[in-house]
Amino acid sequence: MSLSDLVLSLADNKQMLGLRYAEWATRAPSLEADIAAAAMGLDDLGHSRVLYGCLEPLGVDPRGPERESDPASLRNLAYFDDPWTEWSQFVAANAILDTAFTVMIEACVGGSVEVLQQRLRKMLLEERYHFLHGRSWLRSGIDSEPLQRAWREAIEWFGPPDGESAKLHREGKLSLGPAELRARLEERLEMKAPPVTSDWKGWDPIRRRARPGSIDAHTFGMLRGLEEKKYAPPTAKQAAPRA
Repeated sequence: MSLSDLVLSLADNKQMLGLRYAEWATRAPSLEADIAAAAMGLDDLGHSRVLYGCLEPLGVDPRGPERESDPASLRNLAYFDDPWTEWSQFVAANAILDTAFTVMIEACVGGSVEVLQQRLRKMLLEERYHFLHGRSWLRSGIDSEPLQRAWREAIEWFGPPDGESAKLHREGKLSLGPAELRARLEERLEMKAPPVTSDWKGWDPIRRRARPGSIDAHTFGMLRGLEEKKYAPPTAKQAAPRA
């Protein structure tokens, strides 16, 4: 795994987080939360575009043609595979996963790679509101299951102690390694992560997740523009009568 692979994983997860946020723009418990969901969704979709734009300057773009047809080729966490059905799932993602991605962005900005230093710094300012929103709802209390799952997937996403994230840290490309990323996340949230025993042998270093699966077909179609194509007006070639 290269730094480009990590950035692509971050981009895919930011994209999926933005989409899942947006799905709650009219379903949140209050009008204020509706507005926050919409705004944070737009932020993260924008962040994903910036991250995708960093791949070419990094020298290697890991995206292949399989991403047009295979949902499992996307590098999102399992937490985003299916639409959320409970507000507590939104809150856990907002507080834990969104902050985990921000901590990784901090590690990129603090590292030695100039394109990441320059392009990602602004994201940290925009993520401040995401953090405050998630922490506020987290402190109000939510179900434990999505919280436990979000912590597990965040810690696994940081990577194993001796994996590529640790190597990138040793090389100076990231300012934080897996242990430091976890500690920073706990410090930011002012809470300790629950005990997590990860099966690193079954962990996918490319998708940065231990669970198999992929996003639902509807979401994948939307990402690939299939839904737009379905309802788009026919082109001149499509509309021309057959001879």
